[in-house]
Amino acid sequence: MKTFSVPVTPDWEGLRRCVLRQGAPDRVHHIELFLDVEMQDAVCARFGVLDGLDPGDRYFPHRKQILLQSFLGYDFVRWSLERQEWPLHYDKAQDTAAMARQDGRNFVNMHRGPIANWEEFERYPWPDPAQASTEGLDWFEAHMPENLCVMGSGGFAHFAEHLTWLMGYETCCVALCEQRDLVEAIARRLLEYYRVFLERLLRFDRVKIVWGSDDMGFRGGPLLPPDDLREFVLSGHKIMAQMAHDAGRPYLLHACGNLDLIMEDLIEDVKIDAKHSFEDAIEPVTEAKRKYGRRIALLGGIDVDFLCRADEPAVRRRVRDTLEVCMEGGGYCLGTGNSVANYIPLDNYLAMTDEGRRFLA
Repeated sequence: MKTFSVPVTPDWEGLRRCVLRQGAPDRVHHIELFLDVEMQDAVCARFGVLDGLDPGDRYFPHRKQILLQSFLGYDFVRWSLERQEWPLHYDKAQDTAAMARQDGRNFVNMHRGPIANWEEFERYPWPDPAQASTEGLDWFEAHMPENLCVMGSGGFAHFAEHLTWLMGYETCCVALCEQRDLVEAIARRLLEYYRVFLERLLRFDRVKIVWGSDDMGFRGGPLLPPDDLREFVLSGHKIMAQMAHDAGRPYLLHACGNLDLIMEDLIEDVKIDAKHSFEDAIEPVTEAKRKYGRRIALLGGIDVDFLCRADEPAVRRRVRDTLEVCMEGGGYCLGTGNSVANYIPLDNYLAMTDEGRRFLA
């Protein structure tokens, strides 16, 4: 079976209609939060995607994304404001993936972050969103093909994540009881930051969709009590969604974990247009489609663990079975349950993507 024998032409307007559930689409739209750079490079090397590009070109990374995303069948390039630093406490581990990173993988230390008291809060070098670079967005505004859009995502809307990264998850949990005023102050700073960030992002006409990313849960439930999430996290996303909607853009949310206890809040109060990140052990995307598919769009859901362990025929069967359920009425985009990590076998990722092209062909 020849991979990608069914051609796909990018169509950001079709993608937008799909996530807004404006009828059944003419084809399957594909979506990913991101592809690890090792997977990107593997695809480019196998198929010669970057042949003829000059790696020394200042805008080589931008041209690479346009060519790669178009080749893979996506309707967008994911980009954001740039050059914003958030100093955090990191741990490092060896990368054991087949396409391993030589310098290993970094993980945020969840015991204690850089802010555990008021003195550290005052001393922290908070980034200034007004000083963030728009160089990449400026380039895409001038050079993006008309059938592609920019998905405004990356370094954006990490309300729960930055709260627990800046304090450390354990420290944050204790502070919710013992230093609640400090948690409130950090949450206010985050909202001030992201409000300006999104205002600047929305000035770019080619940013047609906004995608917030904020892991809030684990397999058993939310990482913080639901009422605390409502106060410090969902309130921020509600403002982001309203800003996006006022500017005529859908608001998508990537959020890992079992969020059953706050799903009604996300749909009815925050008013997300689509939900991303699904894990079979929590809730298969087909079940989410049955529960929420008349109210929001569902994105991705081909379980990452499954993609790592299955063979190609099983991947293709799983994709077809998922599409049979989720494509009904629109409001579904095909993709992994989380992201295209460098430990997913390349052929399985390609099989998933190829099967989506074939579904309505």
